[in-house]
This record gives sequence, structure tokens and C-alpha cells, in this order.
Amino acid sequence: MNTSKPAIWVPGDWNALFGFGTNILLNLLVLTGLLRFVLKMPDDIVFGRILPACGLMLFMSTMYYAWLAYQLAKKTGRTDVTALPSGTSVPHMFVVVFVIMLPIALKTGDPIKGWEAGLTWVFIQSFVLMAGGFVAPWIRKVTPRAALLGTLAGVSIAFISMRPALEMFMTPLIGIICFAIIMVSWLGGVRYFKGVPAGLVAIAVGTLIAWGSTALGLNYGGMSLDKLAASVSNFGFSIPMPAFSHVFAGFEFLGVILVTAIPFGIYDLVEAIDNVESAAAAGDSFPTTRVLTADGVISLIGCLMGNPFILAVYIGHPGWKSIGGRIGYSAATGIMVILLAWFGVISVMMALIPVVVIAPILLYIGMLIGSQAFQETPRSHAPAIILGLVPHVAAWGKLQIDGALGAAGTNAVAVGFDKLGQVGILYHGLQVIGGGAILGGLVLTSIAVFVIDRAFSKAAIFAVIGAGFTFFGFMHGEAIGFAQSPVVALAYLGVAGVLFGCAKYATATPKPVEMHASHGAVGQLAS
Repeated sequence: MNTSKPAIWVPGDWNALFGFGTNILLNLLVLTGLLRFVLKMPDDIVFGRILPACGLMLFMSTMYYAWLAYQLAKKTGRTDVTALPSGTSVPHMFVVVFVIMLPIALKTGDPIKGWEAGLTWVFIQSFVLMAGGFVAPWIRKVTPRAALLGTLAGVSIAFISMRPALEMFMTPLIGIICFAIIMVSWLGGVRYFKGVPAGLVAIAVGTLIAWGSTALGLNYGGMSLDKLAASVSNFGFSIPMPAFSHVFAGFEFLGVILVTAIPFGIYDLVEAIDNVESAAAAGDSFPTTRVLTADGVISLIGCLMGNPFILAVYIGHPGWKSIGGRIGYSAATGIMVILLAWFGVISVMMALIPVVVIAPILLYIGMLIGSQAFQETPRSHAPAIILGLVPHVAAWGKLQIDGALGAAGTNAVAVGFDKLGQVGILYHGLQVIGGGAILGGLVLTSIAVFVIDRAFSKAAIFAVIGAGFTFFGFMHGEAIGFAQSPVVALAYLGVAGVLFGCAKYATATPKPVEMHASHGAVGQLAS
């Protein structure tokens, strides 16, 4: 074993700190905006409880992965070991807000209840992660990648992309221009002056437009000096406090939480394995079990202190390695984050930056997550992915209808399903297919993938699993319980019977040859 002490900081760590630190800062601004403007969470909870706890979690994770890299460098005697990047899981940030916290906050009329449900969601996911080192390889083996990514794509379209897109076009002078700044860089490869990140450029330009319009008396973007002055009141030293009672209060909503926490915990396992393998391919082999355990333990600590956002190892280790990042960039990012979160600086940043400039970043993230389902899976599985999107679209549609009727002081039952049906709104259908959309999309996509691959026995097994989930309300239902949707469960068993019959008796036919997009009907439509 090499006993020399690795360097904690090298010049390349400055590059990685600026890039990775900006990424983490943007995520903090986004989640703060979600808490304040989507969930309407009180500022004393956001800046006095949630952000300090989130800062603690990020500090612990970045320090741990810096230490893990230090140990690897010390063991191998190498000077080019790069720490794994980590932070709040961006996809899950939106899932917990829009799928868990917001519906519960709207239903109860209390954003604190939404916060408590989010804490319980992370509590359960933390244990899934900790146990994941033992079961992740098996889950990854039996579940089609298209099902895991397709479910996430459904969430990205319905619950991540739609609202930001609407906000952008409601304030187009800021939203659309900022979106163009991001697109030409993140999609078109344009580099801005001295490599300044596109997200930072978009925020700067949008902020200048907003404050410029305020100076002209137009107030385009909702900025004001009064709000900026008020934000200073959140300055102060706030350390995270135990939130045990809030965590366990969220178990009131356990049925809703389990439907998403378990499948997304499974996705976290697969994502972590993929990202650790990516780092290994770049030359840095970290133990997967220790990574998964650390993510679970640190997420649990953050949750018990009041943070409703799960921790994840980020993709991008090879990128930070290529620009010279080693060990120090990870630790320095953790120090920066804890100072911002504990001293209330983020409050002032939110008062300086218009909310709408965050929307293009959210839409881009939704685009990226949604497209990944098609890019990282066989082209033949695309129809299965589309099928998996349907439950999420149904859930989003039902949420919009419920919100509109609630604002009018009524609900779908009071209006009557028949009357809604007369104007083309099949509300009961939205209820059934949109209930437990995460698991519903996962099961439907898995069945379709195995049918496409002519693996009818595997498809039948997933149909039986779907019947079980449906019978107990985990999917196609409004609550967890016994015989929640028995007719739908029976239909899944019928599907399983058809598929088992195909596996035994159907005559195999040659699979169609896949065509490139430049040929056939797709190419004609594109042209």
C-alpha cells in the first residue's frame, strides 16, 4: 500500500468547483423556488428548517466522497483520482414536490402536511437505498431499462415540463430568451465567454431584463426593492433541528407515499450503479455497496433534520475528471453550500432573481430526462415507452381538473361523471389509469417490452404482478387497501392468461427489421 499523502487541492479543482458548485447552487435555487412559489411553504420553514437540513446533507455527502477519493488515491498511489459528484437528486426533487407534496398540500390546505409527507417519502427511500446493495443487481436484471426510464419520462413530461413551459410563455420576454440561451449551449454546444456556464448566463440575462423593466416602471418579472429589502430579514444563522415528529406525522399518507417511494428507490439503485460504473470506466473504482449505503444513511440524516429531498450520486464524474477536478472540488463545494444554507444567503438570491428564469432550466431538465428513455433503450421499445407515459398524462389531467373544480368550490362527484363525460372528460377513466401512475407505467411498459421481444412468459409474470399491485391499490387505485380495483386486477390476470398461452402455443414469426429515421414513414414526416 502506498503511504504517501495525496494532494487535497490541485489547480484543476478550481475548474471543477466553478462548474460543479454552480450546478449545486442552481439546484438549491430551483428547490427553494419550488418550496416557496409552488408549495407556498412559509419562509420560516424554508429558510429556517429545510435549507439548513439540505445544506447539512450536501456537506456530509461531498465531504464523504472527497474522503472516499482520498482513500482510493492513498491506496493506489495515483494523483488523478476524482471524487464522485453528489447532490440532491434532480428528477426526484420534482417527483416529491409535484407527485407527493403538492397534491397533499392542496388536499389538506396545509403546506406543512405536504412537507411532512415529503419527509416520510425520503425516510422510506433511504432504507430502500441502504438495502439496495443486496437487491439492486437482481432488480436491474429483471426490470427492462425502458420501464425504469420510461416511468421517469412520464413524470418529466407531465410534472416537470408542463408548468415551466406555461410559465415561460406567460412571461415570454424573459422565459423564451433565457430558454434560447440555454438551448444553444446545452443542446447546440455553444461556449460562452471564458466557459461561463449557460445556466448562469441565462439567470444573469433574465435578471437584467427583469430589473431593467422594474427601473422603467414596467415591473416585468415581479421584482421590487421592497421584496429585496424584506429578504434580508432571512439573514441569520440557522442550524438544522431534529424533525422526528414531522417525519412520523407523514405516515398518515403512507398509502400514497409507498406507491412512488418504492419504485423510485429502485430507480435510484440502478442510477447509482450506472454512475459508479461510469466512474470505474474513467479509471476510479469505488465500492458500489458503500456508495449506496452512504446515500441512504446521509439521506436519512437529512430527512430526520427536516430535508424532504433525496441524495444521489450524480452522473458526470468523467467530465469533472477531464477538466482537472480531483478531491478538493467536492469538499469545497460542501463548505460553500453549508455557508449559503445556514446563513440565509439564498433568500437574498431568490429576491434578486426572477422565478421565471428558473423555468427554462426546469424545462430543459424535463426534456433531458424524457429523451433519455428513448436514447438509452432499443429503438424497438419506443412504443412501450409511449404506453408507459399514458398513466402520467392521465394523472396530470386529473390533477388539473380537480384544481379547476376546487377553485370553483366544487368537485367531480358533485358535478357528476355523466355531465363531465358529455363534454369529453372521462373522469373515471383518468382516475383508474392515473392512480399509482409510477407503478402503473412501470408494469405496462415492462409487459409491452417483453411482448415486443417475444418473451411472453416474462410479460405474463409482470401482468400477474400488475394484478397484485392493482388488487391492493398500489396502482389503478386511490388508496392502499384490500380489493381496491378488483375488476382491473381481474383484467390483468386475463392478460397474464393470454400471454402464458402465447408463450406455450403461439407460432413465432420473424421480427420486423428496424428502420432508421431517415427511411419509411418517420423519414417522410420529418421531411
